[in-house]
Amino acid sequence: MCRVCWIVVVILVLLTAAVTYKFVIQGQVTGSADGRTAILLEGNERDLVLSEMRVFLESVQQITSGISKDDMTRVANAARQSGSNAQMAVPGSLVGKLPLAFKKLGFDTHARFDELALDAEQLGDRDHALTQLNAILMNCVACHAAYRFEVPAHGSR
Repeated sequence: MCRVCWIVVVILVLLTAAVTYKFVIQGQVTGSADGRTAILLEGNERDLVLSEMRVFLESVQQITSGISKDDMTRVANAARQSGSNAQMAVPGSLVGKLPLAFKKLGFDTHARFDELALDAEQLGDRDHALTQLNAILMNCVACHAAYRFEVPAHGSR
């Protein structure tokens, strides 16, 4: 009886590890013709991620405008739009399809927007805000260089 229990435990551990690898680390990905990793999403999921990226871009534009006008309140408000609270709308089913490296980059980008908002309010330093914005944009460039989104054809899974 104990041997059967150990076999069941080993099978469950292996199954848990496989599921964790698939949904936490690997995600739903494939290669693409341009050398980037293609993340396979349903159309509505792709639209959600691209919409979030457009909000990032709008925030960057507003932050740049705020820095140019020395309006650190505007910088803070714009940065907050893309901070950690913005990622709350992403459903868990979508998060499971994203590879770990993409998730890390996304979480880091949201956190950097939060830091920029806080520092803009507390420090009011344009040069510091510009340095922080540069780090955010480096994340954006790294992400766009590494990933693309594709909607799989029906029945190709």
